Amino acid sequence: MSCFLGSSTNSKSRENEGSSMVAGYEQQNPQWNDRGQITSWESVAISKESPINIEAKSYTFRELAAATNSFKQEFLIGEGGFGRVYKGKLEKTGQVVAVKQLDRNRLQGNREFLLEISALSTLNHPNLVDLIGYCVDGDQRLLVYEFMPLGSLEDHLLVKPDVAPGQQPLDWNTRIRIVLGAAKGLEYLHEKANPPVIYRDFKSSNVLLNRDFEVKLSDFGLAKLGSVGDTQNASSRVTGTYGYCAPEYQKTGHLTVKSDVYSFGVVLLELITGKRVIDTTRPSYEQNLITWVQPIFRKPNRFPELADPLLRGEFPEKSLNQAIAVAAMCLHEEPIVRPLISDVVTALSFMSTETDSSSGFTGSVLKFQPSSGKLQTVEDLLQY
Repeated sequence: MSCFLGSSTNSKSRENEGSSMVAGYEQQNPQWNDRGQITSWESVAISKESPINIEAKSYTFRELAAATNSFKQEFLIGEGGFGRVYKGKLEKTGQVVAVKQLDRNRLQGNREFLLEISALSTLNHPNLVDLIGYCVDGDQRLLVYEFMPLGSLEDHLLVKPDVAPGQQPLDWNTRIRIVLGAAKGLEYLHEKANPPVIYRDFKSSNVLLNRDFEVKLSDFGLAKLGSVGDTQNASSRVTGTYGYCAPEYQKTGHLTVKSDVYSFGVVLLELITGKRVIDTTRPSYEQNLITWVQPIFRKPNRFPELADPLLRGEFPEKSLNQAIAVAAMCLHEEPIVRPLISDVVTALSFMSTETDSSSGFTGSVLKFQPSSGKLQTVEDLLQY
């Protein structure tokens, strides 16, 4: 869902939206295990038997109704499985915000909701959208986020010029900067947040952009707005957006950080090709982007075929090859072979530096250490 975004040509996304889950952790030194059990924010907080401590500001429903002009249709900027998002302006401060009104049919009790907000309000990173406040008023549940004026990556990448006249296609350097920012946001959630977070619904419509095309991820950190605390259900009930979910998660419901890495690979591939992961308007053999590209992944001489035609060939071929190689690793069928998101950040950082400097890339400098234990350089990945 394109939440917290500015005016765009495709702002009212109808995709079924998943939720984010939190992985189990050890208090002193949280470590990820691909076979680990998934828990919820509620179970983490309740286990400490601590009072709810929420850093975000509490708003009344009246205040947020005034900010959005009573939630009028013309203020609607996003829509998805959890509810609707409206552009608003807070009367007291004049700050422009995005107000997410959650579907009342999918809500849990006050304590569970507040526990989620407490956890979400502690997440702080330049590549995560800021939670400003919340509202618990009667049966109303609302979240207030910073407003992102350029909308989502989906709006800029997957909306064609004939639908958005005057909108310029993203150039290659901007695409690499965007995907690097998104990777850094995931890296924080996976490896630096305490407890760590599995995003669970990483997709192009959740990658938001400010006026300088700097990235902020949205819809992260909230436990499933339903039966929180039920770890059995949390790890077995599959939610998310079709096309972005990792195959092992779809089959078994087993969720790990490598599930997010797969979803990241899907978005990276969309960024490279300018194509939606699922598009029934394309010829039948191209409707599923992942299926279509698999044979090409094994033939580096065909990599240029994957470049978005809107780029008009204006990209360094070596950088394109490297991006496709990283996408191929992220999309590997076996989770253990996929790189950690920190490895992806390292790869994209090198690519961003080399793209900006227009100099050659030395594959031997960068090495992935997949959890399979096999050391691979970028040059190895190009042979995938």
